[in-house]
Amino acid sequence: MNTESEFNMETKLRLITKHVTENIDIKLTSLAHLLNYNSLWESFYMLNKNKASGIDEVTWVQYKENLSENLKDLVKRMKSGSYKPQPVRRTLITKSDGRRKRPLGIPALEDKIVQKAMARILNAIYEPIFMDFSYGFRPERSCHDALDKVDKDIMKNPVNHVIDADIKGFFDNVDHDWLMKMLKEKIVDKNFLRLIGKFLKAGVIAEGKYYETEVGTPQGGVVSPILANVYLHYALDLWFDRKLKRHIKGYISMVRYADDFVIVVQYKKEATRIRNKLEKRLEKFELELSAKKTRTIEFGRYAKENAEKKGKKPDSFDFLGFTHYCDKTRRGYFKVGRKTKTKKFMQKIKAMNKWLKAQRTNKLKDWWRKLASKLRGHYEYYGISGNFQGIRKFYFQTLKLTLKWINRRSQKRSMTLEQFYRYLEKYELPKPTIRHKLYTL
Repeated sequence: MNTESEFNMETKLRLITKHVTENIDIKLTSLAHLLNYNSLWESFYMLNKNKASGIDEVTWVQYKENLSENLKDLVKRMKSGSYKPQPVRRTLITKSDGRRKRPLGIPALEDKIVQKAMARILNAIYEPIFMDFSYGFRPERSCHDALDKVDKDIMKNPVNHVIDADIKGFFDNVDHDWLMKMLKEKIVDKNFLRLIGKFLKAGVIAEGKYYETEVGTPQGGVVSPILANVYLHYALDLWFDRKLKRHIKGYISMVRYADDFVIVVQYKKEATRIRNKLEKRLEKFELELSAKKTRTIEFGRYAKENAEKKGKKPDSFDFLGFTHYCDKTRRGYFKVGRKTKTKKFMQKIKAMNKWLKAQRTNKLKDWWRKLASKLRGHYEYYGISGNFQGIRKFYFQTLKLTLKWINRRSQKRSMTLEQFYRYLEKYELPKPTIRHKLYTL
């Protein structure tokens, strides 16, 4: 790889970000040339080499065997305009609840490389202009940052109501014409825009049949997250920040993670107005709120007291895998409580049970480290302030299931509870710990 070229690529991306930051009205005229040999080479090595192959049936390892020639040929086709993305291979995978299935799209390897390079360019352009309350699929931002913002919004401000919103089938309903109009606000390079259009229209292969894609972002595409953020930036975020907030009385704030977002407000009357305006705004861009998943509830420091006066339990809302509820500190003051969403907890337990069952024919030492890694991963996500009981329960449920499947191996290799705990003393599994402290008191 050419080190000088690498430096130039990174420098140009930083320059793009600098120009956009300094001139909000800038129009970028020359981007396609950045999809060169060097950027594609880098993008190739940024891909997960263990991912399944698309309809081309080419794996990461196979493509690497003749990487230089493959990339030179790819660049040649892109420059001549003969490069055409292949349809995405769609397969159905079982959801974590074990019952329902969801479609998973797998692009061809070469298309993943190009999409990765495009995503880097698009991130350089749009990161400076995205709103601070947008957290999904953005560098150096996480689910826990979004959860922390929700906590601070409610704890530090006069919040009494929450709109827990979800856009119905968002990724499958992105309107291509609107998306291209939005991209043209910043990008006027016709070749770059044409390439994005090719990916949007590449189609899907499902069960051997080809289906055109008239709406939606590329299924499973590397470039899909940034395109989704661009769409929601113009369809939702700018409107919320520059128009809606100006006409709402009292406090209002939003936190969005991809198509899942919450709006916190001070007054009930305003919450009803916001919900109606939100539905009309999304309808303009061929989107709609999920009737099942979108709710407006009373939530805040007075919600519990008001609910008890009516003989009811205070409402709660779900966001990013956690149920948020009205809780109290040891001194009796209000705080936002969080616990693992019941449905998510059951899904994680079922997934752990399925994995442990598959290990019962293997030697204990061969999969014990992997089990420890799975527990650490669970704590890393769900180990947030207020949820210690949730991760503790997961730990003990995992121990119970582990012993069960150890004893399903054979009668000769069964293990008593006492033997199991002795084994745990010698080969300790990670104990539940809080990894993210989010409380605002």
